[in-house]
Formats: sequence, C-alpha cells, structure tokens
Amino acid sequence: MSAQPEHVPVTPYAPAPGAPAELLAQLRADHRADTWVPAFEREWATALEESRCTFSLKTLYEVVQVWQARVASAPAVDAFLASGRDESGFVDLEDIRGKRR
Repeated sequence: MSAQPEHVPVTPYAPAPGAPAELLAQLRADHRADTWVPAFEREWATALEESRCTFSLKTLYEVVQVWQARVASAPAVDAFLASGRDESGFVDLEDIRGKRR
C-alpha cells in the first residue's frame, strides 16, 4: 500500500518571466496610462522590496495577477460606464439593512 495524498496540491500561479514587462507595455498603451502606470510601478516596487526581504516571489506574482485581472476587466467596465450606468434594477442597501440608529 502506497501513501498517496488524497488530493493533488494546487500549483501556485507563476507568470511567465516576461509577464511584468508585457503588462507594463499594455498599461502604457491604455487610455488610463496616466494613473495606471504609476500605480503599477508603486505596487511592483513595494512587492519587489518585500520579495528581497522575504526571499519569496509570492507578492510579485500577486501584483502581476491583480493587474492582469484589471486589464482583462477594463473593457467590461468601460462598456458599463458607457451604457449610462443604469442601476434602476438594484435595491439600496439601506432599504435592506434598515436605518442606523
């Protein structure tokens, strides 16, 4: 009888070596570059410093993953904003929770 784990461990997300540079190029080409590029560079510098102190790439991977998600969802956000932001189908949270005392 062999001792095998019941589950397969999840392989942690590891972007391609060139992913940060490709992501930065995408951010620079976007119409939000004035705000997104400095924000990405700040987060990347913070994660880089943390990885130097901890000898872990986890924070660098997380920064890349979060920014990739932002870039991927940007067209949907733009479409929502261009649609006039019709929120008529939503219920105000205060109506559900009641007024604070």
